[in-house]
Amino acid sequence: MLPALTAMAEQNSIIEPELYTKFMVKRGLRDIDGWGVLVGLTEIGEVHSYITDEKEIVPVPGRLIYRGIDINDIVNGFISEGRYGFEESSYLLLFGELPRCDQLESFKQLLAGYQNLPDHFVTDMILKAPSKDMMVVLARSVLALYSFDDRADDTSIENVLRQCLQLIARFPILAVYGYQAYSHYHGNNSLFIHSPRYDLSVAENILHMLRPNSKYTKLEASLLDLALVLHAEHGGGNNSSFVTHVVTSSGTDTYSVIASALGSLKGPRHGGANHKVVQMMADMKKKLRDWDDEEEIASYLRKIVNKEAFDKTGKIYGIGHAVYSISDPRAVILKCQAAKLAQEKGLEREFRLYENVEKIAPEVIGQMRQIYKGVSANVDFYSGFVYTMLNIPPELFTPIFAIGRIAGWSAHRIEEIVNAGKIIRPAYKSVAIRRNYVALDER
Repeated sequence: MLPALTAMAEQNSIIEPELYTKFMVKRGLRDIDGWGVLVGLTEIGEVHSYITDEKEIVPVPGRLIYRGIDINDIVNGFISEGRYGFEESSYLLLFGELPRCDQLESFKQLLAGYQNLPDHFVTDMILKAPSKDMMVVLARSVLALYSFDDRADDTSIENVLRQCLQLIARFPILAVYGYQAYSHYHGNNSLFIHSPRYDLSVAENILHMLRPNSKYTKLEASLLDLALVLHAEHGGGNNSSFVTHVVTSSGTDTYSVIASALGSLKGPRHGGANHKVVQMMADMKKKLRDWDDEEEIASYLRKIVNKEAFDKTGKIYGIGHAVYSISDPRAVILKCQAAKLAQEKGLEREFRLYENVEKIAPEVIGQMRQIYKGVSANVDFYSGFVYTMLNIPPELFTPIFAIGRIAGWSAHRIEEIVNAGKIIRPAYKSVAIRRNYVALDER
C-alpha cells in the first residue's frame, strides 16, 4: 500500500513551474537574478558581495563583517597575538563590542562554569541511546535539556542569554560525547570520555575530549579555532539563522529554537556540504592518474557536471555560493592557514590538488552551464580538508559547524526578541482547483 500512497502523495504535490513565474513567486526568497529578497534587518552580521554602479549590480570580492568589523581584521588580531579567537568572537556577536582583557577572561570563566551537564545526562541521554548521526544527537540533547531547566519557557533576555551561554559551552561536549558513544556501540571501538578542562579554549577542549591521548599541537588547535570563528555567523539570511528568527518570532522557548536551527544546518544544502567535498575529492584521487595534470582534472570535473562521475548529481561540491561570486572570504582565510597545516603534516601534494580544483572548477562550470553570476570556492571546500588533517571523523564535520554557529544563532534569537517583531509568516498563494465534497459512498 505504501508505494501506491507514495505515488499519490508525489503526484498531488506537483506545482506547474510556469505558475511560479506567472505569480512572480520569489522561490527561496530570492529574485530571478539571484539576489535576496529583503525580509529583515540585523546588526549582527553582514555578507557583502557586490556594489551598485549606475543601477548595475557589480560583483566584488566577498566580505564578511561581524558587528561592523571585517572578519579579516578580527582573525588577524587574534592570530597575530597567538591567541584563540572563538570566545572573543562570540562575545562580539552577543554583546556588540570587542571585550577588554578583563571582560574576555570573565566571559571565558562564565562559559567554563556552564560546561557541566545535568547529573546522569551523559549516561541516560547519550551513552544509552547512541545515534549514527551526530546532528540528531545534538538536537535530541538540546530538547532534552529543556526538561532540566526550571525556567525553560522564560523568554526574558536575561534568562535567554543564560540558556544560550549554556548551550555555547555545552555544544562541544554533546557533540564529542555523542561521537564517542557512536564509535563505541556502532564501531566496536574503545569508549573514551574525557571531562572538559576549564583552562582550555573551546577548540582545545574539542581535541582534548575527542582524541584518546588528548594530545594536539598549537597549530592544530589554532586552525580548529579559526574554523569555529569563520562559522560563527553569516548574516540573518542564511537558512539556519533565518529559521532562528522565524521560530523565535512564534514566542517559543530557546531549546525548541536551537533544535530547529540544528535541523536546518543538518541539511546537505546548508551545513553538510563539507563532507561531500571530502568524498568527492577522495573519488577524484582514485580516478586521476596525475594529480597535477590540469587537463585530467578538468576532464573529471566535466564528467561531474554531466552527471557521469561521483554521485551523479551534477554538483561540484564546495564550488559556488548563494551570495558570494568572486570569492568567499572564509575560504580565502581558511585556505591560507590550511596550507601551513598541510606542510606540517606532509600533505602538500593533496593541498595542491585542492588548489587546482579551486582554479579549474569555475572555468568548467562557466563553460558548461548558463549561470547568472560567477562561482568560486566556498568555505566548505577547505573546511572538510582541514578537519580531515585534524583527524576529526566525518560524522563531526557538521557538528563542528554547529559548535561555531550557535554563537550567531544565540545573537539572532536575542535580537528577534528585543525588537518584538510580528510572527514571521510569508504569503503562500493556493493554486488548487476548487472542488465539491463527495460523500464517502459516492467516491
